[in-house]
Amino acid sequence: MSAHAFQLFDTAIGRCAIAWSARGVAALQLPETNARETRARLLRRFPDAREAPPPPEIARARDGVIALLRGEATDLSSVVLDDTRLPPFHRRVYEIARTIPPGATVSYGNIAARLGTPGAARAVGQALGRNPFAIIVPCHRVLAAGGKAGGFSARGGVATKLRLLALERPRASDAPTLFDDADPRLRPA
Repeated sequence: MSAHAFQLFDTAIGRCAIAWSARGVAALQLPETNARETRARLLRRFPDAREAPPPPEIARARDGVIALLRGEATDLSSVVLDDTRLPPFHRRVYEIARTIPPGATVSYGNIAARLGTPGAARAVGQALGRNPFAIIVPCHRVLAAGGKAGGFSARGGVATKLRLLALERPRASDAPTLFDDADPRLRPA
């Protein structure tokens, strides 16, 4: 029997996947081009994982991700993560990133300074680029110096990062946004 299980689930931006172990969420996979590719990418990370219905705490995490991607104010900071396979530096970066509230952003350099290693902005970016818990560890809320978007490793790259940030920002009016012409699955709700 595998130590990991997973489930694919639909969101406002496409079909995602969540993997878990007895310790907590082991990964959250953002959508690929189609469900088959999303499943395949997750299984590359966890080749022996089996597809299964999630236990209640994982279902709550999944439902929180669904709500967040619908544009609802959702706090995922209490989701328990299984980070046992990760290097200590990555764990520390993710711990700090999880403190960034929805709608807010910080810089890679700010996280490096909070780690006590102010020259490590590039290493912070590399750790976030390998983030297996996208959305739950909100790497999309971390920007490059000067407020520039920086990178994003999910399908769609920086455009996806900007869409995620737009989903989290409250709309002050019904005026069109930058993403109103985007794929309907990627628009804020």
